[in-house]
Amino acid sequence: MINKPSILFMGTPDFALPALEILHNNNYEISAVVTQPDRPAGRGQKEIAPPVKLLAQKLGLPVLQPPKVKDQGFLETLYSLNPAMIVVAAFGQILPKIIIDFPKMGCLNIHPSLLPKYRGAAPLNWSIIRGETKTGVTIMMMDEGMDSGDILIQEETPLESTETYGELHDRLANLGAKLLIKAIEQVVAGTAQRQKQDESRITFAPRLTRETGKINWQNTICHIVNLIRGLSPTPAAYSSLDGQALKIFTAEGQPAIVDLPPGTIAPSCPAGLPVAAADGYVILKDVQLAGKKRMHIHDFLHGYRIKDGSKLG
Repeated sequence: MINKPSILFMGTPDFALPALEILHNNNYEISAVVTQPDRPAGRGQKEIAPPVKLLAQKLGLPVLQPPKVKDQGFLETLYSLNPAMIVVAAFGQILPKIIIDFPKMGCLNIHPSLLPKYRGAAPLNWSIIRGETKTGVTIMMMDEGMDSGDILIQEETPLESTETYGELHDRLANLGAKLLIKAIEQVVAGTAQRQKQDESRITFAPRLTRETGKINWQNTICHIVNLIRGLSPTPAAYSSLDGQALKIFTAEGQPAIVDLPPGTIAPSCPAGLPVAAADGYVILKDVQLAGKKRMHIHDFLHGYRIKDGSKLG
């Protein structure tokens, strides 16, 4: 029976929920949950609590929401809580050295890629956008760099050719939670094998911008479909139709010799709405026009007449 260390948990979005839940279900002492402050969102700009705060409150755990973790007030709270370990899952602030070095058992981070590949803000999205066929989760011991700490444990998983960002997010969040428990047990037992990252294999997953999601119909069908998958359901890849933004959530590629200019819409077929690309057609299946709700392409076409020869983009 291992002694369970007291843990300070730091996380903010949905990705962190399975990790917090599994720690609670395994009876770890969670001294506090640190998450980002409530933020205004939506049309009414109402203050919305982060998902981790809502779960922590449901589990009856104390919640801290410092605007900046390097503020003296938060540091004093950290010292008084004196956790043996800090666990970080998509927290959203860079931790200073003074916090990383504080807990005697270290600061563990759940990262959804096979480090050193895809260091940075959006590893799930970029692994799909760049057409990877495998991915995974890494539990690492944090240092001051960006996702550069020693690897404690890693698990690889196939990345299916139709899997979207949303599906991969949920799958790796759950895989990461299970792997976290294994890593903590190894650290506590003193059996953890720390492995330095191979600097020659580093790739980066930069923050997504509005420009990231803009579809260039001159690209190959594979490139375009991967972009759509990698940004679905949010923030979503997009093009423009009759001057309005059109988000595209699901599509498939159909290789063909194309004699239409890129972005030209061909007549609809049972599979969806074909759009010309460099080496075939991208068949749109699930879309949302600005100001409307998301709908299957055939439902969309019932209510929206596309003129012959129309182009996207």
